[in-house]
Amino acid sequence: MNKVNEVKSFGGRQLRFEHQSKVLNCAMQFSVFLPPQAEHQAVPALYWLSGLTCTDENFSSKAGAQRVAAELGIALIIPDTSPRGDEVPDDPDGAYDFGKGAGFYVNATQAPWQQHYQMYDYIVDELPALLEQHLPLTSQRSISGHSMGGHGALVIALRNPERYQSVSAFAPISHPSQCPWGKKALRGYLGEDAQSWAEYDAVQLLQQYKHCPPLLVDQGSADNFLAEQLLPETLAQALQLLPKDAVAELRYQAGYDHSYYFIASFIADHLRFHGQYLNR
Repeated sequence: MNKVNEVKSFGGRQLRFEHQSKVLNCAMQFSVFLPPQAEHQAVPALYWLSGLTCTDENFSSKAGAQRVAAELGIALIIPDTSPRGDEVPDDPDGAYDFGKGAGFYVNATQAPWQQHYQMYDYIVDELPALLEQHLPLTSQRSISGHSMGGHGALVIALRNPERYQSVSAFAPISHPSQCPWGKKALRGYLGEDAQSWAEYDAVQLLQQYKHCPPLLVDQGSADNFLAEQLLPETLAQALQLLPKDAVAELRYQAGYDHSYYFIASFIADHLRFHGQYLNR
């Protein structure tokens, strides 16, 4: 881990690192906010997965999450959205919704993507192991994300409930096997086998497993991707399959769109939600 930037924020430190990822076969950058409590003890971490076209810097500079994270004593871990570098293949047509900036948090199996696009393993295994070795972090983790990152957060938590204390999402791509963004990405990275797609579809995972860590989802009613891409109504139906005592809430926020104005408006709610479980 090579530190490339550090600034003071709410008594803590906002950092940016670079490292060589063995899983992704390329150099990767990621951002970390360490709250002031990390100067004296190890702290739990919230992993934030960003959406299409984003890097690790969108959330760290736009969401305003550091103030409440500092209050709660929670580190923020903010990975990039895909592998990067000249050797990493990109969408041949330059489309924004596939290739660089659009890793969809899957392990690609199709050429030429499989050599680098192993974002699922990177987020679940490689990055936490690296950070918990070198930074003052406990093994207590929660996960959240926005849009494509909301999809990633839900899928990763549903497939690994023992690794995450809680999960949340803003405007997630809930049912990617049934929307244009998801179909393009899953077909490109995984091929035509629909069974392999199901492992990266939150609605299908809920239908299959009928359990999840404590969950909170916010969706803006004025989101221009609501009907075609996000399909929150299918997530709401799947959440009905959970046991009666499950902690799982999908909230519609009237008038909010898909932007970071929406995220900044409710990020404190999400941090306090995770804090209930991370600080037990």
